[in-house]
Amino acid sequence: MREAAFVKQNKDKWSTFESALANKTNLDPNVLSDLYIEVTDHLSYAKTFYPNSNTEFYLNSLASQAHQKIYKTKRESKSRIITFWKTEFPLMFKKHHRELLIAFLVFVFFSFVGAYSAANEGDFVRSILGDAYVNMTLENIEKGDPMAVYKQMGEFNMFLGITINNIRVALMAFVYGIMLGVGTLMVMLQNGIMLGSFQYFFYEKGLLWESVRTIWIHGTIEISVIIIAGCAGLVLANGMLFPGTYTRLESFKRGVKNGLKIMVSTIPFFVVAGFLEGFVTRHTEMPDWLAILIILGSLALILFYYVIYPYQIHKRLRLNETKLH
Repeated sequence: MREAAFVKQNKDKWSTFESALANKTNLDPNVLSDLYIEVTDHLSYAKTFYPNSNTEFYLNSLASQAHQKIYKTKRESKSRIITFWKTEFPLMFKKHHRELLIAFLVFVFFSFVGAYSAANEGDFVRSILGDAYVNMTLENIEKGDPMAVYKQMGEFNMFLGITINNIRVALMAFVYGIMLGVGTLMVMLQNGIMLGSFQYFFYEKGLLWESVRTIWIHGTIEISVIIIAGCAGLVLANGMLFPGTYTRLESFKRGVKNGLKIMVSTIPFFVVAGFLEGFVTRHTEMPDWLAILIILGSLALILFYYVIYPYQIHKRLRLNETKLH
């Protein structure tokens, strides 16, 4: 990018930042910190592509002025945790809704592939779920309790085992992003096919509703956060493949950092999903209305925190920036 184009593209942000540093405008300390990070990234870019230029000198001066002010203003206390969940993460995640959409579409597509394959290949379900699981489920169906698999293990042991396994799958989806995103998409593929064939298996036995009302009590959050972990893997891959105005190394670092933030955000949700599977799903005698309430409540929670709320925070920030100009 030509230096003039680089300056034109970013001068409004620099002006806003400079105005805040001069106490001409008031910005939230965390917004100020985000701008500081962006300015230092721009400084790194200018040092690489426009060494000893006026742009480099200006940005270096701006970053130097900002350092002391920001770290004197920004509180790094217990409120930092609240700030992460309330503002920092949602604002960052809004930038990665495209990767989330890709992970979601890949997962859903291969879920249909799994269901279609199960419908047209007699042994497909066994090849995906394993003979032991299929035979056990058939026995449970004959006994009149098709969801008995969720009652075989102690509540706490099941909660712990499921939570750890789900976090392991999510970490795979993220770490495999290092394979230029192909590994992450493979994890989405495998889990999507497994879900599709699993649901078709119960549909074929005339138990689709029974399986949906039971499995999705925990599965709504569990599947959602696996897709979100897939988003984290794609963020990592994009940092490697599409550096934009940053150096490739700096872009990779940002991809890793943002991906890790996304992964941290999923941990409480995995714990909730594990709790539901260990302690709640086993109660297949619960009325349909209660199961539906849990499922819809879980879906609303995921959609609000990962889709609606980031959009609201981003819109609010844009309005504040508009007022400054």
